[in-house]
Amino acid sequence: MLSPSEIIFKLLLGTLLGGIIGFERQTHGRPAGFRTQLLVCVSCVLIMIISESYYALGLVRPEYARIDPTRIAAGAMTGVGFLGAGVILKTGVSIQGLTTAACIWIVSAIGLAVGAGQYVAGITGFVITFFSLWFLRIVESRIPRMIYKYVTLVTDETGNEDTIKSVFRDRGFEIIRMDYNVDFQKKEKSFIFTITGRDGMPVNEAIDAFSAVSFTKRLEIRS
Repeated sequence: MLSPSEIIFKLLLGTLLGGIIGFERQTHGRPAGFRTQLLVCVSCVLIMIISESYYALGLVRPEYARIDPTRIAAGAMTGVGFLGAGVILKTGVSIQGLTTAACIWIVSAIGLAVGAGQYVAGITGFVITFFSLWFLRIVESRIPRMIYKYVTLVTDETGNEDTIKSVFRDRGFEIIRMDYNVDFQKKEKSFIFTITGRDGMPVNEAIDAFSAVSFTKRLEIRS
């Protein structure tokens, strides 16, 4: 059985590691911040302590012999999965919160490791997590990446597909997909494009070009 001092040490260590990761999330305005990450880590430490206690009881008391302590930890990870899903938000065509959800997952794993007495594994996992959140953010911001834009252009009945495509291609954008709708009553055409290009490409120039075309009635660009 664990001594009271070891139980307190594990809980405090889980508080420290989960709190530091939560502080990083809080400073970047993420929905699952300081308190959430801290509580997830401490709860997993506590769950693992309970699991270990049942295992120890099973060695000395026959009535506990058939209890599988790993099921408690497995149930914790299932619950954390639902918690992580709650911070994933889909706004239009963009998805936010995946990194925060992954943080909740790894924080729970760190808590289980600390609760099981695997201090090297838990602290190493914490260092890797903090490094990826804090330092790799700088590296990621400097990596050239492709951007995707979803463009809806509403024109009058004279809207020309070739003219619209040339506006994108002349500015370095690649057209991935195009959908086309016609409203005969309103005498309108709707061109729905999915375009891609390098980050920093001149989207404003494309907007200015469309505003200067006589058949343009409405333009919408989403990321």
